Amino acid sequence: MIPSQPSRLPIADFDYHLPPERIAQEPLDDRAASKLMVLHRQSGLVAHRMFRDLPDLLQPGDLLVVNDSRVIPARIRGFRDSGGAVEFLLLRPDVDGAWLALAKPVKRLNVGERIEIPARTGGASAFATLNEKRSEGQVLVQLDEQLTQRLDDFGQVPLPPYITHQLDDDARYQTVYANESGSAAAPTAGLHFTDEVITQIKERGIDFATVTLHVGLDTFRPVSVEFAEDHKIHSEWCSVPPETWDKIQATRERGGRVVAVGTTSARTLESLGQRVAAGNPGPFDAFTRIYITPGYQWTMVDLLLTNFHLPKSTLLLMISSLAGKDHVMAAYEEAIREEYRFFSFGDAMLIL
Repeated sequence: MIPSQPSRLPIADFDYHLPPERIAQEPLDDRAASKLMVLHRQSGLVAHRMFRDLPDLLQPGDLLVVNDSRVIPARIRGFRDSGGAVEFLLLRPDVDGAWLALAKPVKRLNVGERIEIPARTGGASAFATLNEKRSEGQVLVQLDEQLTQRLDDFGQVPLPPYITHQLDDDARYQTVYANESGSAAAPTAGLHFTDEVITQIKERGIDFATVTLHVGLDTFRPVSVEFAEDHKIHSEWCSVPPETWDKIQATRERGGRVVAVGTTSARTLESLGQRVAAGNPGPFDAFTRIYITPGYQWTMVDLLLTNFHLPKSTLLLMISSLAGKDHVMAAYEEAIREEYRFFSFGDAMLIL
């Protein structure tokens, strides 16, 4: 008998049509005024609420875990000696002032080439030198001391490509609790929180904890293979501090639920779960390559608060592994019918 082949996940099964007008181009004036779709993953039933209702949807004794990574002004623009325009998207620091970055137009750049970076605020230019070309448009670029020390004067907060114009206030692409600088994109599920909502959550007896995951390359990379298993995910640096590890243990002991705010928090918590399963419990700082797709057995996350994600994306695969593909795709179709706002500045979903 020929052994059966394991089933594979066609990326086409995670596609959907989104009318362009459903892509939120700007954040709402009130962060907490977003809609909140509540998806019951066992039944697939959905309810339509508002984000400010979140405290009432959680239970005393639960633990809300957020990603406190802060977006850096990672998009820098400059010019070659020929006058040609160059753009770098800084992904993460390497060593000695060098950064792993995405470059455009990478094919025209030469190793050793020095790029002039004008200051957005006026004053003297800085310089970046191309140290190395890598695959998939990645480069290693050396920033001079002025550029490293005054990145805010030269760079802009990078917005996703589906956002058509720069924000007037870059702070709206930061969470109110952002603290640890290092991301190339915001952990957007957290953009809905206000200080008032956080206070209400704590007053209801729901604990609050932070992890850090610096969002990097995979946020900007579509899944271009036919099957999900063939996608190569990149590593991202994440951290679970001692106080958060202690709170997770206390939550489990009292029978509470761990609520991940965003897929980045979920990746960090499930990376912790893998370490626990391997006999390495406790706080950690490390790179993770965890890739969560349908069939994955969740270990740390009980509930997930998330935004609505791009078709055929690793994030859509992740939430489908928690709530089931059919339930998720049906919920997305209902969200489109009900005119929810999608992606980074859009509305939210709570998976119970």
